[in-house]
Amino acid sequence: MKRKELEEMGLTKEQVDKIMKDNGEDIENAKSSLQTEINSLQTQVSERDTQLESLKKSAGDNEALTKQIAELQAANTKAAEAHEAEMNQLKLDVAVEKALTGANAKNVKAVKALLDLDDAKFDKDGNIKGLQDQIEKLSAAEDTKFLFDAKEPPKTQFKGFQPGTSTTVPDSKQAGYETRLAEARKNNNQLEAIQIKQEAAADGVILM
Repeated sequence: MKRKELEEMGLTKEQVDKIMKDNGEDIENAKSSLQTEINSLQTQVSERDTQLESLKKSAGDNEALTKQIAELQAANTKAAEAHEAEMNQLKLDVAVEKALTGANAKNVKAVKALLDLDDAKFDKDGNIKGLQDQIEKLSAAEDTKFLFDAKEPPKTQFKGFQPGTSTTVPDSKQAGYETRLAEARKNNNQLEAIQIKQEAAADGVILM
């Protein structure tokens, strides 16, 4: 969620700063995890290719073995490309869902289907080029603006942790989100943690 929306929900400046900082760290950690996995895969592919090249040289004139090594190299490259494509798609999905949630899309999946993401590219800040323009056009067009919530977010009492206060009966909805978030963090699943926070925010629950 945006800073202005959090402030309109009645949160203090310290609470808003804390939420924005935590969300930013979660997103950066998720990006870092994705990039680390991609780099690791590329290293593994390079090592396998080196080993296959050595075997190829050792094979000499053995045509059958040379052919088998070539097939293994091709399969290895194809598998690496497929995995990298999956990682890039996951990164794309997270960025799109974050942007649509911030734009108050009522149904992220429905609005996402209207976006042109075939040639989506990321800028240096990790945002999808042209995505914001597409979202603004959809939210303004007569035939699609109904897909976005134009109402001002209601000012509700902050349900998360408040310094100096305690509660004996936790909000069941809040508790459910917190349990899921704790489990995602326990499994070091940064992407799932981001998605849970976004889902909770759309439901009026702010997670720290």
